[in-house]
Amino acid sequence: MFGTCAALRLGVVLTLSTLFGLATAAPAMAQIGSDRYAAIVTDARTGAVLIAANPDERRYPASLTKMMTLYMAFEALRDGRTSLSSPVRVSSEAASMPPSRLGLVPGMSLTVEEAILALVTKSANDAAAALGEHLGGGSEDRFAQMMTLRARALGMSRTTFRNASGLPDLDQMSTARDMALLGRRLMQDFPDRYAYFSTPHFVFRGRTHWNHNRLLQEYEGTDGIKTGYVNDSGFNLVASAQRDGVRLVASVFGGRTGRERDRHMMALLDQGFAGMGVAPRSEMVARRSLPGVVAGAHAASARVRSAARASAQAGARPQARAVAAGRSVQRAAPPAAARTTTRPGLLRMTATRPARPPAARIEQGDTSSRSLARPAQTLRRPVKPTAGRVAAAAPAAKPRQASRRR
Repeated sequence: MFGTCAALRLGVVLTLSTLFGLATAAPAMAQIGSDRYAAIVTDARTGAVLIAANPDERRYPASLTKMMTLYMAFEALRDGRTSLSSPVRVSSEAASMPPSRLGLVPGMSLTVEEAILALVTKSANDAAAALGEHLGGGSEDRFAQMMTLRARALGMSRTTFRNASGLPDLDQMSTARDMALLGRRLMQDFPDRYAYFSTPHFVFRGRTHWNHNRLLQEYEGTDGIKTGYVNDSGFNLVASAQRDGVRLVASVFGGRTGRERDRHMMALLDQGFAGMGVAPRSEMVARRSLPGVVAGAHAASARVRSAARASAQAGARPQARAVAAGRSVQRAAPPAAARTTTRPGLLRMTATRPARPPAARIEQGDTSSRSLARPAQTLRRPVKPTAGRVAAAAPAAKPRQASRRR
C-alpha cells in the first residue's frame, strides 16, 4: 500500500520538505538529514509502518527511557510485586540526580504512584532513579539489566538501557522503531494504566509540576505519551493520537528545539491520518500553516485562559488534593463554560487550572540533562561490574562522548 521502504523514505523526505518549506516560519525540515534525526509513524492496532526515516538507526533515547521504567512499574503492579501506595525510599544516589527533578532528599520516601506521576509529568530523574532502585532490589544497575532483558523480549532488538532515567550514557541506545513499539505495548498491555500519560499536572508537597508533552493541548486526539532531551539526542518525542477510530503511535528523534519537534510530530501525524483515510482537521492545519494566524490564536487563547484562571482563584482543587493524597488522577470532562476556547486542542484546560509560574512557560521539552554546572567527567555515570550484565549491541560506529551545550 505504501510502496517499498526506499521509495517510502524518499517520498516522506520530499513531502515533508515541501510541507515545511511552505507552511512554517521556522521549518522543522532542518531535522531531515541530521545525524540525530529519526522518525516513524505506525498504526497502533496492527503495527503497520506508515512513515519512516532512519527508523532502525541507533540514537540516544534520553527521557524516553522512562517509558521502559514505567512499563516495568506497571508490570510489577499487575503481578502484585508492589502497590500504588508502597513507599519508595530515596537513596543518596537517587537524590543526587541532576535536573529535571522533584528535589528529593536522602532518607525521604514517596509512594509508587507519586513516582509514576513524577515521571509522566515532570520527567523527574531523582524519582526515576528511586523507582528503579525500588523495583531492582536496591540497585539501579540491576534494574537497568532487567529493563534491557524485558525490552528484548518485547521485540526491541536494538535497545540497551543503562539507567532508569535516560541520563547520558554512551551505551544507552534505542531506535525510533523500538520506542514506537514500546509506546504501543504500554497501551496494549496496560490499558488501565495508560491514562497516566495524559495527566496534565501533578502536585507534590504543595508544588505543581506540569506535563512536558505540549501535544496534549495542541494536537486534537493526543493522549500521551513522553518527551525526552539530552544534548546529544536533541529533542525526542513519542506520541499517540486517535481520530475517527484510528490510533497512531509515532516517534521523533533529533529535534533542534522542542517547538520544532512538536511541529514536526504534528505534521507526521497529519500525514499518517491522511494515509489512513482520516479527514484532516482543516482549522488546526491552517493555524499551524499560517504564522500570523498561529500568533493570533495563541494570544486569544492566552486571554481566555487568563480570564478563566482569574475567575477561579478562590475555587477548590479536588484533583490536586487527590494527587497529593496519593490517589489516581482521573481526567474528568471540563464543564461547558470551561470549554470556551479559541483552539480545539485546548479543550482539556479548565477554569480551575492555576497560573503557571513564568519560568515554566518557557519551552523546555524535557530538561533531563540541563545541569550545566555538572562537571563534564561525570556525564557518564560509572557502571558497576555485575555478573550477567546484558551486552549492548555495538553500533557500526561508536557514538561520540555525550557533551553539554555551552
